[in-house]
Amino acid sequence: MFNVRSSLLLLLPLATASADTHWPQFRGPGATGVAAEGKPPAEFGPDKALAWKAPAGEGISSPVVWGERVFITGAEDRKPRIICLSRKDGSRLWTHELPAVPQETVHRTSHPVSATPATDGQRVIGYFPGTGLVAWDMEGKELWRNELERPFVVNGNGTSPIIAGERVFLCCDQQGGKSFLLAVDATTGKTLWQMLRPLAVSSYTTPVIWKRGGSEDLIVSGSLKVTGYNPADGTERWSTGGTEAVSVCPTPVTGNGKLYIMSRSFGEAPAPAGLEGLLLIADKDKSGGLSREETPFFQKDGVYDFIDTSRDGSITADELKATTAHMKGSDFGLFALNDPGTATGSLGEEHTAWKHRKGTAKVATPLLYEDRLWVVADGGMVTCTHAQNGEAIFERQRLGGKAGGDYYSSPVAADGRIYLCSTSGVVSVLETGDTLKVTHTAELGAPILATPAISGGLLLVRSGAELLAFGSASPSGQN
Repeated sequence: MFNVRSSLLLLLPLATASADTHWPQFRGPGATGVAAEGKPPAEFGPDKALAWKAPAGEGISSPVVWGERVFITGAEDRKPRIICLSRKDGSRLWTHELPAVPQETVHRTSHPVSATPATDGQRVIGYFPGTGLVAWDMEGKELWRNELERPFVVNGNGTSPIIAGERVFLCCDQQGGKSFLLAVDATTGKTLWQMLRPLAVSSYTTPVIWKRGGSEDLIVSGSLKVTGYNPADGTERWSTGGTEAVSVCPTPVTGNGKLYIMSRSFGEAPAPAGLEGLLLIADKDKSGGLSREETPFFQKDGVYDFIDTSRDGSITADELKATTAHMKGSDFGLFALNDPGTATGSLGEEHTAWKHRKGTAKVATPLLYEDRLWVVADGGMVTCTHAQNGEAIFERQRLGGKAGGDYYSSPVAADGRIYLCSTSGVVSVLETGDTLKVTHTAELGAPILATPAISGGLLLVRSGAELLAFGSASPSGQN
């Protein structure tokens, strides 16, 4: 029976929420990393401009915001959960716990709870490897589940779902030729289409929508190439090479009529070749395969698991040959792709506006802000590039001070400032311009791996197991 009251409650967040407080998905509106009307604080810290803090549990997912609600996922006792907080004071409005799942193999800096939820003001949707996609309404009632097989991703999952119109999109790249791109109905959770991506591995990037001309492309950056899909049915429209063969982490960025893509090569060196020759050298017990004990040089960053596609604990000659062939097609760097227009299939070099290989980052997504591309790499090395022509403004300049460490968090920006977060627990605030100018540094005391959210006058930072809100909870940022 049609329930008028329930329908009005469902629409209430859309009617009352202020648009400048929305940060609805990973990297905010349109995955840009920019809050156009945001007014976060220029200076802050544990004892300065702290509006509130709240427990977030274990995990590295980012917060999202719709109106007066903040959503974040975390885990306690290996049980993943979603938490809804009041944007005003950080009080917990509701929480839902999911069943505990077997601990997956992840990188030492990763976590099984890594996917950032997405919301459109009517529902909030989370992705939990081992469970699948789960949707709740804004008051915490579960709406649907789309259960998915637990993927095997070297170093752990890194992708997040997005909502575009009435569809939810999720990219599940993984080992063993099981990779796929999925679209489900946002209202019912029913699978609309599923497109296989058999050559893709290591799901670390999040899909984005590229609006160009009168059409939209669903963009996925992954192993060896970037692909544009038709959001309606999942058919591939075009693709272009230029990315690493494995561990592509930065999410694509759209703007200025271009698509910006980045991936960093292992050590920015040519891909290894002839791996099958290792079998003759390292196979000490002459078993015909390589065990973990025989390959200590493969034990870092999930290399062994990447090669051992059968997951039987023995690397064979065929697996080594397949890895060699896969790696030979790799590339790396930061490049800009022009609108391909009506072109289909594999795009030629004429569609690439520019490309360079210096100053790339292995994880953090570039930030397009005020016609400049900002990249922060491990060690606090910042590179700034003219977005239109690719000319370097400055390259690999160090933030200095205590802003070292790794940079897994992606830059965000608002009100002429850029915010960079380090695993050392330091947030650096930059003033936009043609020089590297650090205007403020905040030491939060716990590692930061998640990308912050900007909502009106608030900067929300996940630091350790807490979510910290700096600034003012009023939309304008004024008390």
